[in-house]
Formats: sequence, C-alpha cells, structure tokens
Amino acid sequence: AVWADQRTLIPVGKAVGIKLFADGVLVVSTSETDPCPARDCGIREGDLIVSCNGEKVTSTEDLQALLQATGGQPAAIGLRREGKTLNVTAAPVQGEDGSWRLGAWTRDSMAGVGTLTFYDPDTGAYGALGHGITDVDTAELMPLASGSIMETMVKAVKKGQRGDPGELKGDFTVQRDVGTVTVNSNEGIFGTVEAGFISGEAVSVAEPEEVHAGEASILCTISGSDTRAYEVEILRVNPRSRDGRDLLLRVTDPELLETTGGIVQGMSGSPILQDGRLVGAVTHVLVANPAEGYGIFLENMLTTAG
Repeated sequence: AVWADQRTLIPVGKAVGIKLFADGVLVVSTSETDPCPARDCGIREGDLIVSCNGEKVTSTEDLQALLQATGGQPAAIGLRREGKTLNVTAAPVQGEDGSWRLGAWTRDSMAGVGTLTFYDPDTGAYGALGHGITDVDTAELMPLASGSIMETMVKAVKKGQRGDPGELKGDFTVQRDVGTVTVNSNEGIFGTVEAGFISGEAVSVAEPEEVHAGEASILCTISGSDTRAYEVEILRVNPRSRDGRDLLLRVTDPELLETTGGIVQGMSGSPILQDGRLVGAVTHVLVANPAEGYGIFLENMLTTAG
C-alpha cells in the first residue's frame, strides 16, 4: 500500500445513529404452528423475501398487502439466499383476524448507535463501526437497500460488567439525517456525510506493520456530543487475523473505566491512534472482560471502502 504514506484522514470518534433498510424483508424465524406455509414451502430463517406474485417487496407492509390480495390462493414468493435467487409457492393460512399469513416473522429495517471512525475531507466519505451490521436473530449481514447516518447525543451509558456488555444509549430526538450508508460489510459501514458535520485535523494512516504493542488512545463520545481521547494499551497485534480482530487492546483510562467499564456497544468504530497516526478502529468487546476488546487495522477498512 504505497499510498498509505501520503494518505491522511480525520479521526472522528463521534457517536451517530445508524438506520438501515433491507433490500426486501428478512425472515427472522418461522412460526411453530402447523401448518406453517413459510416452513412448509422451504422458506428458512435468514432468507430475504424480495417479491410476491411478481410484485417487488420492499417492506413488511408490502408483503402483508400482497398476501391479502391473494385471497388465500397459493402465492409465488421470490427469495434470495446466500446470493442465489429462489422461487417457492406458499399457500397462505388465515389468521384469527381474517388476514392471510405466511407464518414468518420478518424485519425490514434496523437502527442503532455506532461511532464514526474516519472522514476524508477530500471526498466526504466516512467509515464507521469496523464491522458489519448483522441481524440480531440470524447473525447475517443485513442486506442493504439504503441507510442513513443521523445526529445523536449520548444520553446514558449502561456500564459493562463481566458477562454482560454495556452500551451507549443515544437520543435521536434530533432525527436529522447527516449522511448516507451505501456499504454494509464485514469491515464496517461506509458512505458520505454532509460537509460541515465533521471537523478536525487530518493525520496520516499507519500501515499494519507500524502498529505495535504499547500506549495508544481511542477517540469516543460517552456523554452528549463531547468527543475526546482516552488512554488504552495495545496488548497484541495479530497481523493475519482478517476478522476484525487485528489487535487486542485494554482500556487503561481511569475515567473511561469508571463511566463505561471499558468498551461498550456503540463504541464500535472508535478510532485508535498511536504515535500520532490513525491505526484502526475498535470492533469487539471481550464479554468476559469489558476492559479489553479487539480492533481492526485501518488499512483493512480502507481496502473495503475502495
């Protein structure tokens, strides 16, 4: 990566609200009842329903309306599973309220809090999280149709304990979209944010071989919109991990430990700085020890960001 020497980016550390809309509706589970049209025709948890009788399905409401229109006749359901397109025929059953159903629980969107890692002032592009947004029930990457980044204030912190990860709780009353999400990948989410939302000094990006065990800092927001640096120690560097666990770090900052117990949900994406350079982003917390967590090399985020 020759360009890493010249590449400079602004480390961000700002907490934001993230909203994703699925490219179809995601089947979270199928009902236990018999008959269960979804299960009986081969629909599985993790499938994406993209059409019903040839009409495009973009939300749970779309699917409901198209099922009602069948009047109970078998419906042609278009699915995507592991990148392949499948077609099945389901015979809806009537619920107690008279509506026609497939017997599948579905989800078409999700929202949460995460942290912006870097911003490129030349292009308006950002990277965040350092890992993908997966569905809570299926653990699969949420297939993205569109998404947005919203302003948020951190209004509360649930402190992490051993065995029970904490989290940042955001206040979305502002509900102002400040950017887009165009990629949801294992290395993070990416898109653009509006000019003026982020300011700061650009720093150079470290190559993985320049990252070493020792003192470092992370930028994050644990109260309101007050983004600042907290001390951490990089314990180990794993150059060949490739799963967002490129480095192991421990929070040493007394104030951060006091407030959050270490790394909590919502801090994913917090930029890691060492020797004045941007080295990576926080990705996972160790559930058994919330003071420790993993990070991804910034280089690996940039490779995906293109």
